Amino acid sequence: MSKDWDFDEIVDRSGTASMKWEPSVLTAMFGKGKENLLPLWVADMDFKCPTVVRKAMEKRLEHQIYGYSLNDPSYFPALISWYQRRHQWKIDENWILTTPGIVPALNYIIQRFSKPGDKIIIQPPVYYPFAKAIQNNGRRILENPLQIVGDHYQMDFTDLETKAKDPRAKLAILCSPHNPVGRVWTKEELEEFGNICIKNNILVISDEIHCDLIMPGFKHVCFPTISEEFAQNSITGLAASKTFNLAGLHQSSIIIPNAVLKQELSSQIENLGFTNSIGGTLFGAISAAAAYNGAEPWLDDLIIYLNDNFMYLKNYIETQLPGTKVYDLQGTYLVWVDFRKFGWDCNKIIQILEEDANVALDHGNWFGENGAGFERFNIACPRSILIKAAESVVSAIKKQLVSLD
Repeated sequence: MSKDWDFDEIVDRSGTASMKWEPSVLTAMFGKGKENLLPLWVADMDFKCPTVVRKAMEKRLEHQIYGYSLNDPSYFPALISWYQRRHQWKIDENWILTTPGIVPALNYIIQRFSKPGDKIIIQPPVYYPFAKAIQNNGRRILENPLQIVGDHYQMDFTDLETKAKDPRAKLAILCSPHNPVGRVWTKEELEEFGNICIKNNILVISDEIHCDLIMPGFKHVCFPTISEEFAQNSITGLAASKTFNLAGLHQSSIIIPNAVLKQELSSQIENLGFTNSIGGTLFGAISAAAAYNGAEPWLDDLIIYLNDNFMYLKNYIETQLPGTKVYDLQGTYLVWVDFRKFGWDCNKIIQILEEDANVALDHGNWFGENGAGFERFNIACPRSILIKAAESVVSAIKKQLVSLD
């Protein structure tokens, strides 16, 4: 089969209102005068989506009527087939709710299954919208920080046991694979996490949006597949958006095998003014179905390309800046880098990266206090862009070190 994709191609995203590249957004996020930073921050890709996706949307566009629509009839079968094929998870169509995104769904879940003042467990350093959703809804964050053991992160189950016993703890948010540290949790880790939650009557929200982006040698385990008990005590968020670069089309699926929980969440969504028969978006459903049905070879090549990007970044940074730690990437396209060895506080590191290296990264302290001194690199870009960013970072840090001698 001939390939019609080239991940080395540089696509000019200016003038497309790209959140990642838009100067006004860069200014809002990073400050005045930062509108020209090279962006390796927000988690979308600088690659064209699969051609099958574009063709499916073009076909629908030709109809020229875009009124109220149900989910495209191809969407559920495509999603079900994909997860059976790629993850050995047989999803029942009756378990699925569609929403405009996993973060909106997380807010709906928090509102329905906890009360103001309740506590929700998260595992920092972790995707920062989790904390925002908890606080914005008047709930309290209960941190179960990840631990660095040797050269990787792992869960602290002793601490989790203690935190889960808190009578106000009602929910636990699992980030699987983990953003930003790049861990793909093993079945054994997930079993221990899930058993602690069940024992303490804590409902698990499993955000698995990155589950298709698994590097060679690793295997993602969907949380509900571990046991029927886990399935009945969990709500799982899935989407094609990270996998195929479709985030702007706003289509996610929330999987709830427990019929009672599903009905309660469905009611909550309707109470907020959303129609469950629609849930996502017209083109979101069409694009996701097309990708699930026809873009598997594209994804397989993408994973190889991302893994090569990671190996380049790890080798270059660790060779040029000895003592800097680039954590192994097991899943996602987000690489976690530890710059603490230089002895600078996080504000100094941020200043060097933004003002001297001229790059925009997600700063580690955004993900929690234990992320200070780290930076998250989005490597889902052509290698030439990654090389430019990495060389700028290394050059800026070396100049700073020379100035201190």
